[in-house]
Amino acid sequence: MRNIVLFCAAGMSTSLLVHKMKEAAAKENYDCKISAYALASTKDKGPEADMILLGPQVRFSKDKVEKDCPGKIIECIDMQVYGTMNGAKVIAQVKKALGD
Repeated sequence: MRNIVLFCAAGMSTSLLVHKMKEAAAKENYDCKISAYALASTKDKGPEADMILLGPQVRFSKDKVEKDCPGKIIECIDMQVYGTMNGAKVIAQVKKALGD
């Protein structure tokens, strides 16, 4: 099971995207756990992730997240994909990055 962690400003705006991602993963039989947290919790929640995704509003923090979570795959979610809450496209991004 893959552990996918999303970070945004407060952990709230990604909740709908998490729901859409879970729906898309279920349709594809992709075994994963998906959670969203505030950016302030990267040191606590990031190390347990297989993949870290950053919401567009916190993409400027990628360098800090890389320092807090060395060795982790960290990518930013495309602004248009995020805006349309396209869970299937985010799952495709995750699978490509992880080689699944």
